[in-house]
Amino acid sequence: MWNGAEYQRRFDSLAESGVDVHGEAAFVRAFEPKTALDAGCGTGRVAIELARHGVEVVGADLDESMLAHARARAPHLTWVRSDLAALDLGRTFDVVVMAGNVPLFTAPGTQGDLVAGVARHVGGVLVAGFSLDRGYTADEYDEHCALAGLRLVERFATWDRQPFRHGDYAVSVHAAGSAAG
Repeated sequence: MWNGAEYQRRFDSLAESGVDVHGEAAFVRAFEPKTALDAGCGTGRVAIELARHGVEVVGADLDESMLAHARARAPHLTWVRSDLAALDLGRTFDVVVMAGNVPLFTAPGTQGDLVAGVARHVGGVLVAGFSLDRGYTADEYDEHCALAGLRLVERFATWDRQPFRHGDYAVSVHAAGSAAG
């Protein structure tokens, strides 16, 4: 279990020191979404920033401590407690984003279920950023996306769109359609 307040304090401290903690939201906003699902939303940092820019956003997470903090910070937003593999909101979103290493917080061997769970909500693109040096590779992620009917569109090394050259972190953009391209 996480401590939502402690987790959020880390980002608040970074923001107070001048660090831009909204790179993920800026990346998502470049797609000009009207709607977004923040899958694995934690304390709501990305969702709240997207909403601040007029995006209709839903945040989903399994951890109640994180969600309690998100609800306290933005009670006007929709926060859903769910395992992302089982998530079924009955709708799609322009952008589904998994920021903050979400696939790495899933039990080993269940990442395919996670991807399938969030992919059912993709009306536009799925964006995910995570470390590649912790037992789950970009190739495995791409395979799970392909099995869920998504194809790789772009991959970057950072949320500020630095080129990906097989580093230890990737931000991947997948869209509907199983063909590579």
